[in-house]
Amino acid sequence: MGGAVECSLGDMHEAVGQGAGSDAAGEILSRALAPLVAHDALRLAATSPAAEFGPAAFSFWHKFDPGLGLALLHRAYAHDGECWPLARAWSADPVPGVVLCGDVYRGYGVGSELLVLLRDRRGTWGALELLRSQGGKQFDAEDARRTARLGPALAEVLRQYVTAGPLTPEMPMVSPGVLLVGPDHRLRAATPQAHAWRERLRASPRTPDFTDAAHLAGMSLQARRHLKDPRARLPVLTAPPASHGRWVSCHTQPLDDGSGDIAVVIEATTGKRLLPSFCDWYSITPRERQVVEHLCEGAAAKHIARRLDRSVHTVNEHLKAIFRKTAASGREELVAAITG
Repeated sequence: MGGAVECSLGDMHEAVGQGAGSDAAGEILSRALAPLVAHDALRLAATSPAAEFGPAAFSFWHKFDPGLGLALLHRAYAHDGECWPLARAWSADPVPGVVLCGDVYRGYGVGSELLVLLRDRRGTWGALELLRSQGGKQFDAEDARRTARLGPALAEVLRQYVTAGPLTPEMPMVSPGVLLVGPDHRLRAATPQAHAWRERLRASPRTPDFTDAAHLAGMSLQARRHLKDPRARLPVLTAPPASHGRWVSCHTQPLDDGSGDIAVVIEATTGKRLLPSFCDWYSITPRERQVVEHLCEGAAAKHIARRLDRSVHTVNEHLKAIFRKTAASGREELVAAITG
């Protein structure tokens, strides 16, 4: 088992280095997992512990019907991220992840589904969904146990995908854009900046466009749930440079002008808004994060040491660890990665 997962890590790293798209990465991952758990289709959706709830930051698919993906996306948004709470509940189950397919799956020829949460000691990194066709062998308890044990290794696959991408932005900075989505969950209008963002995202071979009709409809559904029940979280998507060329976020804001429109804002993610996700993916500790925050404010090591009540030596050791984890050549490149 371990050898196959290690092989997938190496293959994924090589594929990312060669600019592989999400479909190619999904095929590599499916091929590595097939000897461990037989399946006919795969979807690996990535998040990070800081995200808590929201759309996947990026995902890998292999032979997973796009129509089914759209139906599940609508279901997830309409029911407050249905698959995520279910996965959290299964994570405490001795046999996590076995799912009896509902009508939405059967309509696409799926006979059995296996969904497991990818967790390690730091938190939740996403979910792996495997499908088998109707008429085939059903997933069983042993399949679930075997797949659940892969959680930490697959979380590492996701982290390696992110950290193998560019540290500093490759995509030029674009001003924030706004898309207006009407009560029918369809795009009604968009600013020129939003159109510029959409063109750039659509040009990327590495990821689906999360400003497409499906995602906009989903974000509209969730935003309207928030209007009815403020406890429902507004969806926020934060995607890494490995998939989009720079850190990008997409979030919603209901308008109070009586139009019933939802504003979906797409923009580059930088500074303090970026740090939670950035530190998750690069395994930066809470103390190291404090150092990074002060570094981005222009503080020298001796000033950071004074603010944190630590020695300059300790601060420099933290900086060395941060540079090692991010592969940053020094202070300037690290600051540019976060503030650029």
